Amino acid sequence: MSEKNLDYYLSLPYRIEIYPDDGGYTAAIPDLPGCITCGETLAEALELIEDAKAGWLELALADGDPIPEPLPAEAVSRRPTYSGKFTVRLPKSLHQRLAERARDEGVSLNQFVNVALTQAITGQQYTRSL
Repeated sequence: MSEKNLDYYLSLPYRIEIYPDDGGYTAAIPDLPGCITCGETLAEALELIEDAKAGWLELALADGDPIPEPLPAEAVSRRPTYSGKFTVRLPKSLHQRLAERARDEGVSLNQFVNVALTQAITGQQYTRSL
């Protein structure tokens, strides 16, 4: 049996999810936790998610972390579906702080919160190049 290297994982059919996001698009690979990016256009989001996937896989291989393989299509179809939207009530002061941080980073509040939540869940730091 051959070693599962970067080329092997890059050849697998990972599912990509794309969401419209404040004039741009967010792209994610659900089977690779935290593999997410944003682009101003659909084409840019698709290009950037391929780059993010390669980076995610390279880092996991270098660190010796387990790499999940894509779920079979029948398993995906049995999973619950989510709209990607939910409402959160928060103190006005927190809303203000989040909006100010997003402005300072040069991204939308939605994109900023999306990345912050991803960081909180995965424990990894992500940067977005504009």
